[in-house]
This record gives sequence, structure tokens and C-alpha cells, in this order.
Amino acid sequence: MTFRLLSAAVLAGAMVLPAHAAEPMNDLEIAHTAYTAGQLDIRYAHLALAVSENADVRSFAETMIRDHSAVNSAAVDLITELNVTPQDNDLSRALVQGAADKRAELMGLSGSAFDCAYAQNELGYHQVVNKTVEDSFIPAVTVAPLKELLTDALATFKVHEGHAEQMVSNLQCS
Repeated sequence: MTFRLLSAAVLAGAMVLPAHAAEPMNDLEIAHTAYTAGQLDIRYAHLALAVSENADVRSFAETMIRDHSAVNSAAVDLITELNVTPQDNDLSRALVQGAADKRAELMGLSGSAFDCAYAQNELGYHQVVNKTVEDSFIPAVTVAPLKELLTDALATFKVHEGHAEQMVSNLQCS
């Protein structure tokens, strides 16, 4: 279920993941995947700051960098406190590859075409990643502090989803 939900998120961003279902993920794999998803969104945001001249897009990108960096920093602190090592996995590797493909696509755009593609990618990414975190990751996590971190992050990321939806509307993306 988790792999399929995140596969849909990546597909919403026009990225490709394998279609097969993976084995259930453990806490260390979930932590790694969630951290990876945040890092990827930070990279998208840096690209938006480098390419876009739209004030709303730039403001959103700055928010993504600030908020996702804060969550990832808290995740690193938790991993350090628990003295564990997150586990790379098929899903996190597929997310990285899909994001590289999406970044290459975005880098070929400029002006309003870039702004709309970035905004639509952010909306689709947040919609499905939020659903995955809420419906699959949080229920599956067994370590209470990780569950709390994911729950707190989800509240922030739901705000991002609403902001991305408004940005798509304001940009009048088709």
C-alpha cells in the first residue's frame, strides 16, 4: 500500500516508479523515505528560486526550504538520539530517480510554464505524500517519537498542500 501511494505521488509529478508493491517498510525505512521526500522537495524549491521570477512561487519555495529543512533537522536529531541508522530502500531510491527526471523536465522550462509545472508538481506531490504519511507511515511506525515527528510534520505539510493548491489556482494553470 505504501509503495503504491508514493508511486502515485511520483506519477502525479510525472516521475516513474516501478509499479510492483514492495514489502512492508520498517521504521528505519519509513524514516529514510520521509527524509528523502523532504530533501527532494527542498531541491525543487532551490530550482524554483533559481528559475522563477514570480513572487508567489518564490515565496512558496522559500517556505518549502524553511519548513522541510526544519523537519529534516528534527529527524536527524531524533535519529542521533535513538542511535539508529535509517535504511535506504527501493522506494526512497525510486523517489530520488523520479525527482531527478522531474528536475530535468523543470529545468527545460521558464516563465509561466515553469511556474505552473512547479506549482502543479508541488500540489500533486504534497497530496499523495501527505496521504501516504497519514494513512500508511504513521499507522505503521512503532517508535513513538518518530510517530510524533511524522504527525507534527503532516500538519505543516497539509498547510503546504493548501498553499500549493492556491498557487496553482492563482497562476491559472491548465
